[in-house]
Amino acid sequence: MAYTPFDLTGRVALVTGGNGGIGLGMASALAAAGADVAVWGTNEDKNDAAVAALAEHGTRVAAFVCDVGDEAAVESAFAATVEAFGRVDTCVANAGVGGGGASFVDLSMDEWRRVMRVNMEGAFLTLRAAARHMVERGQGGSLIGVASLAAIEGAARNEHYAATKGGLTSMMRGLAVELARHRIRANSVLPGWIETAMTEGAFGNERFTEKVLPRVPLRRWGTPADFGGVAVYLASDASGYHTGDSFVIDGGYAVF
Repeated sequence: MAYTPFDLTGRVALVTGGNGGIGLGMASALAAAGADVAVWGTNEDKNDAAVAALAEHGTRVAAFVCDVGDEAAVESAFAATVEAFGRVDTCVANAGVGGGGASFVDLSMDEWRRVMRVNMEGAFLTLRAAARHMVERGQGGSLIGVASLAAIEGAARNEHYAATKGGLTSMMRGLAVELARHRIRANSVLPGWIETAMTEGAFGNERFTEKVLPRVPLRRWGTPADFGGVAVYLASDASGYHTGDSFVIDGGYAVF
């Protein structure tokens, strides 16, 4: 008998920020594994391009414009997602914005709140909507929070970003305990240095590359495709007894 716990045929996955970067890498792998996929993003052109790319896998795909920091927008987008697909089995809270640059003593409240609004409040609103749906439906599910190595390492000049990612990993552990009785699992994914639009400024700096890349044991930057495997695993029956964990995907950077 074939071993098929990674088959996601008939499952529905939602990926916020799924129209680019790590989110699109996850969404692509989920669709390739058989899942129907909904992506949320604020850029309609990127949403359309993501739908076209994901549709090549042959499953149902749809995109919704949603600002995850807006409670009403999240509730509306989630309702539209359920209306389109019938349910949501996996929710990936991936949408986020970068910080960095300003020293901590010069960090303004506006900048603090800008990052907190999307990365922390947006994840909360998204995961709350998904958890409510999964509890009501009574069929279990998987919640995935995309955090960062900044959650566990000292992120100088990036404390507001680090605070949101550390907060997200803590929230996921709490959800793992609270929602286990409903057969809902909750885990975090912590990316290291990944080539995306968010990091292109740093990667374009020769001095940065010379200092950081040698600290990555695998001697390359990560790519969005490197997150497909963990997304499929966490969405599938293969991870049915795995909850409350943090998956560090960083090419060995954190342990070197």
